[in-house]
Amino acid sequence: MRTHSADEFINWSGSLRFIPRSQVWPATEQAVCVYVRDAAARGRKIRVAGSGHSSSPIVQTPDILMSMRDHHGLIDYDLHSHRAMVGAGTVLHDLGSILHNVGLGMQNLGDVDTQTIAGVISTGTHGSGRKLQNISATLIGVRAITGNAEVVDWSVEQHPDLINAARVSMGLLGIFTAVRLQLEPTYRLRRREYCARTEDCLAHLDELADAHRNFDFYWYPRRDEVKIRTLNPPEVPPPSLPFARCIKEQEGFSHEIIARERELKFEELEYFLPADAGPECFREVRQRILQRHRKHVGWRVLYRLIARDDAFLSPVHGRDSVAISVHQNASLPYQEYFDDIEFIVRAYDGRPHWGKKHSLRAEQLAALYPRWDDFIKLRRELDPNGVFLPEPMAQLLGEE
Repeated sequence: MRTHSADEFINWSGSLRFIPRSQVWPATEQAVCVYVRDAAARGRKIRVAGSGHSSSPIVQTPDILMSMRDHHGLIDYDLHSHRAMVGAGTVLHDLGSILHNVGLGMQNLGDVDTQTIAGVISTGTHGSGRKLQNISATLIGVRAITGNAEVVDWSVEQHPDLINAARVSMGLLGIFTAVRLQLEPTYRLRRREYCARTEDCLAHLDELADAHRNFDFYWYPRRDEVKIRTLNPPEVPPPSLPFARCIKEQEGFSHEIIARERELKFEELEYFLPADAGPECFREVRQRILQRHRKHVGWRVLYRLIARDDAFLSPVHGRDSVAISVHQNASLPYQEYFDDIEFIVRAYDGRPHWGKKHSLRAEQLAALYPRWDDFIKLRRELDPNGVFLPEPMAQLLGEE
């Protein structure tokens, strides 16, 4: 076991900073159990930090900040069922190559691939595509240490409710050491990016969503134009887009082509709306930015589509959804801007991304999630001493 004291934790964007009592890197499950058992006895709190890409206080703790970076790499795989088990601390960028080397690929990726696989699953990270679900929906098995320092193995076949709770669980049900994923045989995609007038894109939204495996668009407030991004198998001929101009085209394996590098750091607010409400909500967000925020905000607004799932706390639980996210440069003020946009997206029955900025608390959140009480019950059973429940998470869940 390795322990280091008094280092400040700073997240990717720089907006979350705190100094835990200690930072630890347990190399074995037995070591994780020791930390959990000791924390329970001393009344201390443990949170697990992945790559620090979340900007909500999801990992904040006054006591023990744990990294699972020593739990990484491929554990086993099955090409017949297209499944693999990997260490929970494996970073997505590395995971793509690891899986590709054995003939497998993830069903989808988000906009970046710097997160750990456990962090992605725990926060509901997603890509875009009308028929594609959150990455967490590919979780079919997990090995974890509960708040009782018990090592557990759950599978979707034997423990469907536990898996649906674990799929977006924010580290509240246990510390993941390994995850089993439902994958696909390795595959290639052709990426195309187009410039278009905003109104032309909005007029063809359904057509674009139906015609492409992956589709999303960025809206640029200063120009009031959009960049349309599509991904399809190379053998699929691109549909004609007479209203748009292709500015970029490239092909590669899925793990090489879906995610993008992001050098500039930003803060982000993202909400998930019922799919039918997406266009109307975006129009209202666009109008508000043009009226009030255009001279202060040059960062783009991202519009993505995600298929529904059954995870208890998934932002797309039970409904096909559109995610609308607004960004601001990490070095500039963002709160007034985010508050104004959050007021709009909440009016459309929006649910916030757990890893990004939002203002909601337990009473508001519980009304948005039909399985909220089921999740809380499981959390209490698996962590009766609240080892994984420091104050920020207790406030979020209403369990102070």
